[in-house]
Amino acid sequence: MTARLIIQLAALLGGSGVAIGAFGAHGLRKMLEASGRFDTFETAVRYQFYHTLALLAVGILLALRPEMKSLSTTAWLWLGGVIIFSGSLYTLCFTGITKLGAVAPLGGLLLIAGWISLLLAARQI
Repeated sequence: MTARLIIQLAALLGGSGVAIGAFGAHGLRKMLEASGRFDTFETAVRYQFYHTLALLAVGILLALRPEMKSLSTTAWLWLGGVIIFSGSLYTLCFTGITKLGAVAPLGGLLLIAGWISLLLAARQI
């Protein structure tokens, strides 16, 4: 994955995070509170944003240090983690399909693996 692609993906995740967060907080707050899922929704948005900023930093680092190709692995892990973790929580909140809660830990494992990947990539600095 190139630095440009990583930064573009961070921009997409950041923009979609703002849109989803605003839609949930303003348009669906009553529904989410009534279902008891507003906290779950906030967790999904928060983790999306944490990893969006981290992904942006990795993209910038890769642009500055293109020889650190292992940062691509970090980016892929975080991207997959956000999609699976936050995506499954969003889907749970909006559909009420509770079985999707069981998928979230897989996304969490990818997020953790991304941080471990970053730790290993930092050996090249």
